[in-house]
Amino acid sequence: MTDLTLRQIADKLAAKEISARELTDAYLARIEQDNGRLNAYVTVDADGARAAADAADARIAAGDATPLTGAPIAHKDLFCTQGLRTTCCSNILKEYIPPYDATVTRKLKEAGAVILGKSNMDEFAMGSSNETSCFGAARNPWDTERTPGGSSGGSAAAVSGALAAAATGTDTGGSIRQPSALTNLTGLKATYGRISRFGMIAFASSLDQAGPMARSAEDAAILLQAMAGHDPADSTSINAPVPDYSAALTGDVKGLKIGIPAEYFGEGLEAETRAAVEQAQAVYKQLGAELVPVSLPNTDYAIPTYYILAPAECSANLSRYDGVKYGHRCEDPQDLTDLYSRTRAEGFGAEVKRRIMLGTYALSSGYYDAYYRKAQKARRLISNEFAEAFKQCDVMLTPTSPSTAFKFGEKINDPVQMYLTDIFTINVNLAGLPGMSLPCGFDSQGLPIGMQLIGKALDEATLLNTAHAYQQATDWHTKRPG
Repeated sequence: MTDLTLRQIADKLAAKEISARELTDAYLARIEQDNGRLNAYVTVDADGARAAADAADARIAAGDATPLTGAPIAHKDLFCTQGLRTTCCSNILKEYIPPYDATVTRKLKEAGAVILGKSNMDEFAMGSSNETSCFGAARNPWDTERTPGGSSGGSAAAVSGALAAAATGTDTGGSIRQPSALTNLTGLKATYGRISRFGMIAFASSLDQAGPMARSAEDAAILLQAMAGHDPADSTSINAPVPDYSAALTGDVKGLKIGIPAEYFGEGLEAETRAAVEQAQAVYKQLGAELVPVSLPNTDYAIPTYYILAPAECSANLSRYDGVKYGHRCEDPQDLTDLYSRTRAEGFGAEVKRRIMLGTYALSSGYYDAYYRKAQKARRLISNEFAEAFKQCDVMLTPTSPSTAFKFGEKINDPVQMYLTDIFTINVNLAGLPGMSLPCGFDSQGLPIGMQLIGKALDEATLLNTAHAYQQATDWHTKRPG
């Protein structure tokens, strides 16, 4: 029962073959059995999940169900959930219980989804391996000695390990797509502004965006449908119509122009990953799509640009955690300065402190023009470059990550090597475009390989259909860890 897709769950619930309560109990049993091994959840809400499942069964009986009614999902632990602990996997928020729901949380509750609990993540979403979580790292179900990726590693481990039918994630530089690639999932980062950020604890406000993590493009479409839409509570939310994403899944890609940027197939890309992505290109040609060479020559500037802008925004956003209003407070402060400094020193982990210091430096007097302003100019060049390339194609196809899942401890002491794992995903956040990762093979060690599709702004429908067409022709996405 815990291997069903969202579409299969909706069909079986509608046909009364299973009940939402039975399904939820099956997932809770699976969590009880495997969460100690995978550390995918940091909070499990069994009572809340069973109450939501009973409400879902009543709603289905009344003929008022949506495709998500009764579907058991996990929430990344940075979406505020009213009355349920939301920690960002940081000691500074370890006991924080929000008095309100994030817009994404509210929408999924209104759709009837069953929230099983909150999933593990890198502290404040800063990391690519889940190793910066104050609860310890989530583990990859394909090999528990390896990372499930980050920062949405707990969501990835939960869905891949059959501890949730689907999950929410957020993506500031690749945090949905990279863990999806490393765990054989389909994950989508929406266009910046497509999904409300209200109630989503901020890391870098101009880059953060939510999205679904699921077992197929079909499931991602169902979840995105419920999450997307304008929200007056978020000033960066885009007021644009939301198409019917499931209806867009025709599986027809004849005549579709798929851009292949040469810069994404150069040095640092593992040979097996390259071969798998090139094989996927061949599948698309067989399906009638046209492969078009395109160029994104400023790709190499993405990492340095991102690691000035994102830390700068994080240094401003995280200044609110001072021990005064909420969160951790140090014991017996001597004065206000002592309260601030000890609270933050005790509450934040090493990677978060590193990024706060980097960002504060970039924004400081005398360095703002040299670093922050220059990085903003580079960001504009990167964005313009995508706009120019999209005059020649409808979507782009690239690897998601240069390698498959790496072992714990392999990169944690070398920040630059860790940052380079996001080299193919960060550009998409800088340009504000939608991107998704989907399975396209396995390496010789049996580890999943993901490929990335990049779309035009607000054109998630074409992305999803392009992924769906591939998944109709291949079965990589149906493989489960042993």
